[in-house]
Amino acid sequence: MAEEMNIENGEFEDWRGSKADPAKHGGVTASSIACVVEVLENMVFLSNATNFVEYFLKSMHYSAAESANMVTNFMGTSFLLTIFGGFVSDSFLTRFKTFIIFCTLELLGLFLLTIQAQDSRLLPAINSKPSKTQEAILYTGLYAIAAGVGGVKAALPAHGADQLDHSNQRLVSSFFNWFFFSLCLGGLIASTVMIWIQENLGWNWGFKISVVTLSVALCIFSMGFPVYRYKRPGGSPLIRIFKVLASAIANRKASLPEAENTQIYGEKRNHDKFRFLNKALMGESVASTEVEETKTFIGLLPIFASTIMMNCCLAQLMTFSVQQGNIMNRSLNSFKIPTQSLSVFPLSIMLTSIPIYEYFVRMFRSKNNHHPGILNVFQPLRRIGLGLALASGSMAAAAVVEAKRREAANDDVVLSVFWLGWQYLLLGVSDMLTLGGMLEFFYSEAPDTMRSMSTALSWCSTAMGYFISSVLVTISNSVSGHFGKEWLGGSDLNHTRLDLFYMLLCILNFINLLNYIFWARRY
Repeated sequence: MAEEMNIENGEFEDWRGSKADPAKHGGVTASSIACVVEVLENMVFLSNATNFVEYFLKSMHYSAAESANMVTNFMGTSFLLTIFGGFVSDSFLTRFKTFIIFCTLELLGLFLLTIQAQDSRLLPAINSKPSKTQEAILYTGLYAIAAGVGGVKAALPAHGADQLDHSNQRLVSSFFNWFFFSLCLGGLIASTVMIWIQENLGWNWGFKISVVTLSVALCIFSMGFPVYRYKRPGGSPLIRIFKVLASAIANRKASLPEAENTQIYGEKRNHDKFRFLNKALMGESVASTEVEETKTFIGLLPIFASTIMMNCCLAQLMTFSVQQGNIMNRSLNSFKIPTQSLSVFPLSIMLTSIPIYEYFVRMFRSKNNHHPGILNVFQPLRRIGLGLALASGSMAAAAVVEAKRREAANDDVVLSVFWLGWQYLLLGVSDMLTLGGMLEFFYSEAPDTMRSMSTALSWCSTAMGYFISSVLVTISNSVSGHFGKEWLGGSDLNHTRLDLFYMLLCILNFINLLNYIFWARRY
């Protein structure tokens, strides 16, 4: 009974429901499985995102604009749904079960699209739009995949970190670095091997390989169940947050008794923040732990909001940077770099930067253990801040390179695509620092009962960055059009002012950096 009580109070358990044995359950080996699975899962996700454009265009007969929007909406929805996946994982299921269910859903969606792609009866006739039934099959498969991706990306990193000793923060930090490495490695495979297969064997092979790969990932993850350790879900955190907010509003005119003030001060470090929420304790159904949980989660939101603008910069690597690469010299001796493989540059930089970063962290720790202040530079908030600063620098570099490229184009000179390496380098390192720091920060700082949902904020930041990027393009064209010519009007980059748009992003990111510093110092 005592053992059961400990488990109910937040202890980890094994697959039988007994208290987990640290010698048998969890550890580096168990967490490493999550990294291996992420390589395969992200390869499937990104290769299909690339494959979908051609599939929608050539098989489903949508226009180029419709196809591009469908893919953008698919990716944005996938990342936004991580909040739903995290909510399910924290509230109702263990992270292990959440991954199994949502990965199976993603696999079923892939399987449905694979069947449609192979059966001519489920495809529109030549030069015809798809029927309602054909569209229903397409969208069912597509958004089953999106929902599956949302659950997988919310549960997998939190499950992997759960396997580690949380008293060893350096170990947890290292896990998120290597998890990000795995994510990039999957993207690199998608941008090279899968692109080659699609171009030489046909796009339909992309679906078949994705089904097999994701099935293998699901099997690998499932086989680790005897060595994993699990934490039981703690019920809906959103209901508890709404309950605290409602109680605080209802008792907003009341003064908090000294006894209740003392009660909440012993719980967590957030007792001196959002003190108006302490009034929620006047409600009989609100516990001090629920107030602290609410304070902690609300405290994460300004940091989350401050990272969105950086992801607007990342969106440029998938859009305007690719368009730049299309009209630049992509020849490498006798080999011509495929347009879809231009993302190899930032991915390679990210993959290289992670081992280098880990090496320097180890070196600094071994030499400066007696100077802990020096090691503070590796804390997640400082990593994120450095990443945001580099994002602003990358857009400044991008503006200079684009101005030089357009000037050369006016003189009938085609610059090498490797000139884009500066923005890829800075933004690649920026993404490594920012996303890796966000995953670690949101997991480590989140309440125990909200770790999946809080980790999902990292992916939501990516989604919102993509959406806001589209809004900024529209606003930039609207405003610049009133004063003459639209900056990004038309399809020929040689007659646009992409350099000014990049400089706008540079300025906005610098302002956002100052905003981030304000909130990070107050955290």
